[in-house]
Amino acid sequence: MFFTLEEISMALADLERDEHGYLIDLNSWDENIAAELAEEEGISLNDESFRLIYFLRDEYTNNNANQPNERNMVKALKNDWPEKLTTKALYSLFPMGPAKQAGKIAGLPETKRKGGY
Repeated sequence: MFFTLEEISMALADLERDEHGYLIDLNSWDENIAAELAEEEGISLNDESFRLIYFLRDEYTNNNANQPNERNMVKALKNDWPEKLTTKALYSLFPMGPAKQAGKIAGLPETKRKGGY
């Protein structure tokens, strides 16, 4: 099924979001929604971005709503990453913070963690 750019743009506008722009319904997310959220955040997505996004979604849905911090993201993904994975590399993908910004684009609820390990 193909959508026009206008139809895709309407998709995010039709979804319920909290006061910080996070999706209310995790199940209303798809890659088109992710692309729109990323555009709002001023970033572009690539294969590595989606690798992290899908990891976060999997952790949340299959691991008791776990939302890992950056250190744990690196530990979990380092063997599946195309090059050496560092926290700096994650921040290059999601400059406002991989846990919060990638989580938002992944359609997850806002994490209440305040940083640190």
